[in-house]
Amino acid sequence: MKKYYFFIILAFSINILNAQHHSYHSSEEGNEIKALTSEQINFYLNGDGMGLAKVAELNHYPGPKHVLDLADQLNLDKAQIDSTQKIFNLMKEKAIHIGEIIIEKEKQLEQLFNEDKGDIESVKSLVKEIAEYQGELRLAHLNAHILQKSILTSAQISIYDKLRGYIAD
Repeated sequence: MKKYYFFIILAFSINILNAQHHSYHSSEEGNEIKALTSEQINFYLNGDGMGLAKVAELNHYPGPKHVLDLADQLNLDKAQIDSTQKIFNLMKEKAIHIGEIIIEKEKQLEQLFNEDKGDIESVKSLVKEIAEYQGELRLAHLNAHILQKSILTSAQISIYDKLRGYIAD
């Protein structure tokens, strides 16, 4: 009976040890760009915010997408709606363009490693380019929040913050 328990414990221990060697990255092995999830790629291609302007949003700088969604509750006039739509469209266009560049640079980085050509200098150069574009993307979203704040009244910003759940009634 003791031998039986010994083999069960041994088999269980081997399974645990084998499980510890699997990387959580293994699920991304089949991706075209292994460093990005399909969700991240979609965010880049759609110009979505991905929380890049959270610092603005949580400090009373409303985002144009949400302002448009809340236009009725904020009692926006036609000029405010038109200005907000323009801010949103310009931001989205720029964000999509930058997102496409980031995806292309990530593909190039993937290719370097995939073709066993990843050396320190070429990787460093690409990573710096990607980081610069990521900064530009964040800036595009933050600038949209800055522009948005300038066309709203302080009362509208207070209502926005309440509707978004940032301040209590």
